[in-house]
Amino acid sequence: MTNKEIETDLLNDQFRLFPGTRYMGSKNKIIQEIGEILLQYKFDSIYDAFAGSNVVGYFFKSLGKEVITNDFMALSYTLSKAIIENHKETLSSADIDLLLNNPSNQTFIAEKFQGLYFEDRDNQFLDKVRNNIPCLTSEYKQALALSALTRSCMKKRPRGIFTFTGHRYDDGRQDMLLTLEEHFILNVDLFNRAVFDNQKSCRSHNVQTENLNVKADLVYLDPPYFTPNSDNDYVRRYHFVEGLVKNWQGIDIQEHTKTKKFKSYYSPFSKRSGAYNAFEKLIEKFKNSVIAISYSSNSQPGKNELLKMLAEAKENVVVHEIDHVYSFGNQNHKIGNTANRVKEYLFVGF
Repeated sequence: MTNKEIETDLLNDQFRLFPGTRYMGSKNKIIQEIGEILLQYKFDSIYDAFAGSNVVGYFFKSLGKEVITNDFMALSYTLSKAIIENHKETLSSADIDLLLNNPSNQTFIAEKFQGLYFEDRDNQFLDKVRNNIPCLTSEYKQALALSALTRSCMKKRPRGIFTFTGHRYDDGRQDMLLTLEEHFILNVDLFNRAVFDNQKSCRSHNVQTENLNVKADLVYLDPPYFTPNSDNDYVRRYHFVEGLVKNWQGIDIQEHTKTKKFKSYYSPFSKRSGAYNAFEKLIEKFKNSVIAISYSSNSQPGKNELLKMLAEAKENVVVHEIDHVYSFGNQNHKIGNTANRVKEYLFVGF
């Protein structure tokens, strides 16, 4: 089952083109350690069931694996569609010209979110480009444009999140000084360079994980971590860019809220009891695959509970520990606090 012949440097030139963000829970800082552990096991296909930032999926795509991703956030799904499932299409100069210069009379963002996150000219730019994206000729070009647009918004926002309005956390970084159009042009180039063909059929999905049936040699589970002391609500942090991807279709904006957020999606991982039951069901569902679970030492269910669940389905269970410091979005004030230092567990059942 294991393979000890592992490259010492797994962060190849292709992976270094990954367009990362400060997405909550991203494994970007510890992907080398995760790779070194998982590559001890023989697998040709990997299913990333909670894709999030997509750093894990892109990493294994860069290593030649067949990658299947899923996430209930349209934001994550679109990114995966753009650079994991997509293997050859990029945005041409004509595509960019269409996005930037095709006339549009759309004013939804400029009116609905005036004064909340961006200046008027940036909101008008978002309205124009979002209105023009459906004019692109393929789903992959559209995914690239949406990914470049949402990353631009996240780079322009202090802390990259939308849980507050205004600019009170503006730290003077260059990202704060650029217009969204300038960000977008830079990001289009970034995403174009991230597109590549690894000669495998990679696929992206956008459903509740518990409702998707997938077969893969290795299943990687990195669900939202439940802790009693902080929420794991991705919609609350990223509602604006999630809405932007969906063009605010099928969602109800909560007009009474200052941030104009919308109702969060259902997740069994929002409560301890739900998280426990969800783990049990997922482990049972994928018991015929190698199962890898990323989890943190301050989350529930706890280490021993997860070990017990895995041991009921798999003959062998190993737990690896990786030192990691979390500083999600509005938790930056805790940097330097020892309570913010946790161990990242990587459970492997085989």
